[in-house]
Parts: sequence; C-alpha cells; structure tokens
Amino acid sequence: MKENNLIRNKSYQFALKIINIYKFLQEEKREFLLSKQLLRSGTSIGANIEEAIGGQSKKDFYAKLSIAYKESRETHYWIRLLRDSGYLNAETAKQLLEDCDELLRILGSIQLTIQKKL
Repeated sequence: MKENNLIRNKSYQFALKIINIYKFLQEEKREFLLSKQLLRSGTSIGANIEEAIGGQSKKDFYAKLSIAYKESRETHYWIRLLRDSGYLNAETAKQLLEDCDELLRILGSIQLTIQKKL
C-alpha cells in the first residue's frame, strides 16, 4: 500500500474537513439532518478508496472507485444545499466544493484509465 497515494491522501484530508464541518453544524448551527448526510457521504469517499486499494481485481477496484465517485457527487450536493440554505457561509462552501471537485476530477480520470484496461 502506497503512503504517497494522491487520491488516498486527498480523500482522507477531505474527510477530516467534513468531520470538522459536521461538528460546527451540530454545535454552532444546531443542524442535525443535513449535517449527518454530509458526514456520511463525505467520509464514505475515502472509505471506498481504501476498499478499492485493497480490491481483489481490477473490476473490484473499479467498482469501489465508482462508489467513491458517486459519494463525491452526493457530497457536492449536500455542500451546495447547506450553502444555499444559509448553514454554510459562501467561503467555507467554496473551499469544500473546490476540494470535492478535485476529488471528482481525480476519480474520474482513474476510472477512465481503468475502463481502458478492462
């Protein structure tokens, strides 16, 4: 397992940011439903990448990365919803969306490369 794996590291750092936003939303904004959705999808990205890294085949690897991509899309949705409903300020949401977009680009690129090999 590579410790310098870009997508692994970025998804882990993103998950830490999501956990901090979740705590902020719970403690400061008293928001309990949307924040839980964000926590679930935002931390699931890295968990699925970890599973992909331990995949038993290229197909297994691809399937787990596909789930991580879908979770990234869902996370993008929750961040926008939290921003547009006033729970997240524009600057915080902008940074999270940029991070999420970066994960989506990297995951999409990896998926295209794997598709060509399958």
